[in-house]
Amino acid sequence: MTSNLNEPTILVTSDKNQTVKLAGALLSQARQRKKQGQTILEGVHLIDAALRSDYPFVQILLAESAQADIEVQQILTRLPTYTAILTVSDPLYQSIRSLGVGIDIMAIIDIPTPNLPMINDDCLILNDVQDSGNVGTLLRTAAAVGINTVLCTSATAQAWSPKTLRAGMGAQFALNIYEGLSSTEILDHVQVPLLATSSHTDTLIYEHDLQAPIAWIMGHEGQGVCADLMQCATPIALPQPNGQESLNVAIAGALCLYETLRQRHYS
Repeated sequence: MTSNLNEPTILVTSDKNQTVKLAGALLSQARQRKKQGQTILEGVHLIDAALRSDYPFVQILLAESAQADIEVQQILTRLPTYTAILTVSDPLYQSIRSLGVGIDIMAIIDIPTPNLPMINDDCLILNDVQDSGNVGTLLRTAAAVGINTVLCTSATAQAWSPKTLRAGMGAQFALNIYEGLSSTEILDHVQVPLLATSSHTDTLIYEHDLQAPIAWIMGHEGQGVCADLMQCATPIALPQPNGQESLNVAIAGALCLYETLRQRHYS
């Protein structure tokens, strides 16, 4: 069912509509995202980020009251002419959305599944980082400093889940993300030195040369980097003069990536 700014729209009011049911499942169920190979962009910011990257949409869902919103109208004028748009009643849209009150527009997209190449440049490895907020923040930081490649082990939170997309603010569209990897696959494909933060080393990050291409590993929030990867990595310490047990993984990752950037461009 399609519409554009110049055509009358057909309003969907039934929760039995297959597209509405699919959108609700993709928003709320990781299992359905994996099964369908699709996810949801919720709100104008993420849809704008996808448009700026020329990322294709499967379907747009729009609340009836949002049609008059200026930002929504601007989004609709930028969509490819073939894009399917489904207009739904406000109560129906509100029954499936995961965000609070805002501009009620969302898009269904296919999740990219690129084949893992040999990695000979900088990359970020997320080793079972389980919190979607941490994953999104790390992706956003990687994109900000110019790292294009992110490798995620199988227990890492979904990089393309709605929550991670919001935390990443659309950084996913600027990155090549490889998910569901084993430690063996990572070790077989990453050809640059591995570095991992550790409290069991005297090598401070500020004293280690980060000028050549490297792979930073960020580990599980509680258990850290797994043994298989850690034994192949150089341990690097982040100084903590007040003796706290550890830093949040997203904070640690930001410090590591920005020290790398500083050494290369601002030393």
